[in-house]
Amino acid sequence: MTDMAAWLRGLGLGRYEAAFRDNEVRPDVLPSLTAEDLKEIGVAAVGDRRRLLDAIAGLRAAPPGPSAGPPPDHPPGAPATAPSPAQPDARPEHDAASGVERRQITVLFCDLAGSTALSARLDPEDLREVMAAYHRAVTEAIRRGGGYVAKYLGDGVLAYFGWPEAHEDDAERAVRAGLAAAEAVAGLETTAGPLAARVGIATGPVVVGEVLGEGEARERGVVGETPNLAARLQGLAEPGAVVLDDATRRLAGALFEWADLGTAAVKGVPRPVRAWRALGESGIESRFEALRGGHQAVPLIGREEELELLLRRWRRARAGEGQVVLLGGEAGIGKSRLAAALRGALAEGGEEHERLEQ
Repeated sequence: MTDMAAWLRGLGLGRYEAAFRDNEVRPDVLPSLTAEDLKEIGVAAVGDRRRLLDAIAGLRAAPPGPSAGPPPDHPPGAPATAPSPAQPDARPEHDAASGVERRQITVLFCDLAGSTALSARLDPEDLREVMAAYHRAVTEAIRRGGGYVAKYLGDGVLAYFGWPEAHEDDAERAVRAGLAAAEAVAGLETTAGPLAARVGIATGPVVVGEVLGEGEARERGVVGETPNLAARLQGLAEPGAVVLDDATRRLAGALFEWADLGTAAVKGVPRPVRAWRALGESGIESRFEALRGGHQAVPLIGREEELELLLRRWRRARAGEGQVVLLGGEAGIGKSRLAAALRGALAEGGEEHERLEQ
């Protein structure tokens, strides 16, 4: 976080910009501020001090992060981007000397619909309360989903799923968090009446960890086409909607219900973009079947010995000798696929069995 004024405005506390500037409160000092310090520089309201202290606590806990500010031709609140070279896969690549890393992440960009009209008709104090409630609702939904809130850009919230911590289901987490954020904002009771958020989500390769800017403006950035695409998809969304690219939809599989929005020309992206709207969770109980149900006909390769071991244990159980098998291993090595192959073998052999899932 390098832009103190933008940070304060994102909290709805822009009226303290002059006080922070006059007291030379810079980003390097901010994490160490106390309640007494805030009183001394003129933050008199208890609620304002509490909001600032909560935000400062978040800065202490958060890893270094966000991307650089937007260039002039980007939509309001859109993160800065630069074209990334093509990469055959999304495996992380590290530059040991600079800390630069190439990896695949899912980017979520959330914006408050009608914020310009709100600012025109609301008193600044009322607008501050509305914006603070909106930011809290969106931030909680993102963090609950395992995402990292990288930056507040006015009424925009930029978040990453897959950096700084990666999970095998980051795309699913982002879609779920986007739906939760839209629902949370719609449920807010404010002086402005009903609110609605628009959410855009995109997945793709980025370069993370590169130092951008100079002097006090130096920060670790996330650079690539993906953040820009997420911001543009947010611009296509109707109020209350979550719109995402085809890559995210493929990764999330049948875990959600989708509406195909067709292809759209997106500014800054050289090709038409296939867009989808997330309607809600599909209710499919098995994550494995939801993601790979269409690929069950592909034969299991290189797991014949493990499958035979499971079948031997099954035969012993059928003979009255109780058996328990724990199938463990790292994510992605094929545990669910092996279990599916066992069920298939039992079905082909006419073996009666009962399947329990939790």
